Amino acid sequence: MVSISTEKILELTTTVQWKEAFLIMKQLRLDLVEETYLDLLSEMKIDGYRLFAFFSENTIVAVAGLSLRVNFYNKRHVFIYDLVTDASHRSLGYGERLLTYIHKWSKDNGAEYVALESGIQRTDAHRFYEEKFNYDKWCSSFRKKL
Repeated sequence: MVSISTEKILELTTTVQWKEAFLIMKQLRLDLVEETYLDLLSEMKIDGYRLFAFFSENTIVAVAGLSLRVNFYNKRHVFIYDLVTDASHRSLGYGERLLTYIHKWSKDNGAEYVALESGIQRTDAHRFYEEKFNYDKWCSSFRKKL
């Protein structure tokens, strides 16, 4: 008997799907609770945020949140706000395949760049972006709590 793996990437558009993705997103955004996540996601969707998920065997194993943006320094680009693979499914290539999908989706939608930010402490993620995908580390990002 031959085992057939079912893998797919889908944009998540319903509250049921968003709730399912929360279990993965929470692994990146540790301070989120589901209610806040759903409230913010609803507001972010109005501003163009899109949430994609990599499914393996009908289970979400990785998620990516992004927006198509335009500015002076990145021109027309996709900004990735969130990219995380479930801890129990890391190092199996799911994040790599999801990011490759995002690159193609971005190009198909007229983006000149894909940009993202990554926490200073996330050295493994930095290595992933720089070594596997040839991302350039070209700026620092700052914020001030008000």
